[in-house]
Amino acid sequence: MNMSKMVSCLVAVALVSLQVSSASACTFITLTGADGTVVASRTMEWGAFDLSPEMTFVPSGTAFSAMTMPDGQDGAEWVAKYNIAGVTLLGQMLFGDGVNSEGLNVSLLYLPGFAEYQAYDPDKASISLAPVDVAGFLLSQHATVAEVRNGLNNIRVVPIVTPELGEAAPVHFSVTDKSGDQIVIEYLDGALSVYDKTLGVMTNSPPYDWHINNARNYVNMRADAWPSRDVNGIDIAPMGYGSGLIGLPGDFTPPSRFIRALAWTQTARPTEGGEDTVHESIRILSNFVLPMEAVDKKLNPAELEVLKYGGTQYTVSYDLRNLKVYFQTSDNPSVRSVDMSTFDFDALSGPIKLPMRNLAAPFSTDVTPAS
Repeated sequence: MNMSKMVSCLVAVALVSLQVSSASACTFITLTGADGTVVASRTMEWGAFDLSPEMTFVPSGTAFSAMTMPDGQDGAEWVAKYNIAGVTLLGQMLFGDGVNSEGLNVSLLYLPGFAEYQAYDPDKASISLAPVDVAGFLLSQHATVAEVRNGLNNIRVVPIVTPELGEAAPVHFSVTDKSGDQIVIEYLDGALSVYDKTLGVMTNSPPYDWHINNARNYVNMRADAWPSRDVNGIDIAPMGYGSGLIGLPGDFTPPSRFIRALAWTQTARPTEGGEDTVHESIRILSNFVLPMEAVDKKLNPAELEVLKYGGTQYTVSYDLRNLKVYFQTSDNPSVRSVDMSTFDFDALSGPIKLPMRNLAAPFSTDVTPAS
């Protein structure tokens, strides 16, 4: 690559990073406890408008349908094989993230400036999905990462516009199962890209392989302090705790958050599993809460009221072994939980949604199922 092209590429990355920091700056991490518990966690940043997150429960046997195709044809239709608990957005059955009864997690994060989907083929409308349909489809149809990997070629993800965004949602996906197997799914230049080797974290643009290469610039990061050195008889020692992470980028751009997430997951304290691993995950993600200063000030007063505590609308952790969901919201930092193993999915005749915000009492799934 010549110098002019390199400069153009760096400028593009910087502009996309700026765009993401002011709108969507989500961060995803995974941790594994000593007992084998895998916890997949993420923040959901969105400083443009209220996503109205709802904790949604979907019983197996539920019928799904994709968004309408560009020519008016129906898209893919399918029936859920597994129970699902996760967060849906915008008052619709659009999963931002979730876990199914087999311990599979899917998390959707923004990828602006780079996501480019497969071309729509009217003859393949019956296997076509909008980008925002993908998480729900994978959660309802697959039990493991291996199944997801094998099944991706049987669907097409096409650029269907999400009305609230005014464009096809530019997103990518992290998929993790209870064994710890993980892949990242992206659609770039109109083609499917699957990353089988991941670093256990994900943010936003640029594409995932760029972030892996960028991590090479930070191989000096370590949990313990650097030792002192003798320079001409003078003992030069670190100024205090944390010298092993000197040089860690502190801004909110996706490349910087990726490196921080990687550094903090790799230097995290050992955990026992279960809630101990969840607590460590939430502790790490508390460092990624998007401040009010990063929220678009052009919002109307009602939207600003929702986002007055910052642009992180919720943080959620999924214990893939014990099938428990833990979450916080922008208006309530208390950690609330859902236990899928005790939730009576069999009593549901269809999906139910519970608001995650504005709850004075602890979150409860003791609700009357929809009739």
